[in-house]
Amino acid sequence: MVEVKICGLTNVDDAVRCVEAGADAIGLNFWPRSPRCVDVPTARAIVQATGDRATMVGVFVDLSLEQVREILRETGVLWAQLHGDESPELVAELLPTAYKAIGVKDGSAIELARRYPGEHLLLDASVPGMPGGTGRTFDWDIAAAVANERKVTLAGGLNPDNVAEAIRAVNPFRVDVASGVEMAPGKKDPARVQAFITTAKN
Repeated sequence: MVEVKICGLTNVDDAVRCVEAGADAIGLNFWPRSPRCVDVPTARAIVQATGDRATMVGVFVDLSLEQVREILRETGVLWAQLHGDESPELVAELLPTAYKAIGVKDGSAIELARRYPGEHLLLDASVPGMPGGTGRTFDWDIAAAVANERKVTLAGGLNPDNVAEAIRAVNPFRVDVASGVEMAPGKKDPARVQAFITTAKN
């Protein structure tokens, strides 16, 4: 069964509701320019409130290895999702609990994905100036090709209405949603969260 990650959580209540609704993973965004950015104390509180009921993933954009490790250590977040121009070498230093996010604009993403180490990868739509969270879909045939080789987290424009089609097309390890289940950036709609999780898992 495909896993579900709800990304861009900004408060404890939403995070707990997502986990209780069946989310397998929670994404916490540490990119300062994101409307879903969380600070270290909030992230720590979310980790403590959800315990070991979901995989906690930190979203990072072009931080140094030392900065990423410090935030993980201070918050208790286990996984690092690297959304910037991080090198394969930096990803390797954080393995096995890290993966690169690849912005897909065309089939060249397949070769780019092969340059990065580790079992996991995330694929998202490539939008200039935005490292992720764009709310846009991309060619799922490309994602399916990568998913034949790696554990793929599929992101980019997913919502309760299209997630079943996406899963059939790609066969990903995990689907990832942020804006597709929100009332406002960083504020999740419990009904849409539940609909997304139920649809993905059925």
